[in-house]
Amino acid sequence: MTAQTITPAALALIERYVAAYNEFDVDGMLETLSPDVRFENWSGGQLTAASDGRDAFRVLAEQAKTMFAEREQRVTALAPRGDALVAAIAWRGQLAVDVPGGPPAGTRLALRGESEFVVRDGQLALVVDRS
Repeated sequence: MTAQTITPAALALIERYVAAYNEFDVDGMLETLSPDVRFENWSGGQLTAASDGRDAFRVLAEQAKTMFAEREQRVTALAPRGDALVAAIAWRGQLAVDVPGGPPAGTRLALRGESEFVVRDGQLALVVDRS
């Protein structure tokens, strides 16, 4: 892989992905992804979800959107790191469902984390969320 740089096109692509996420627009998110996209979600150092390819990503994204009454990712910083662009993320949301063994529906959550993006051929080839 080659080192990533923050080009206007890469920035616009990440902004489109985040805006679609915030709008619960799964199709809009998929439009930014390469056909063989790898997605990972890490929480507390544990891999909690992963997918390979757009179809598998769609399944995860459709499941995830039912969990929240509202949600918002906000990119607070973006910097290159090796072959990726890493965004510092401020995230907030409100649960739409009870989490088994966790908080009940209606609970408001706020997290800080980062999202790692690899852009290849004008699409996101890797998205890794860490909180």
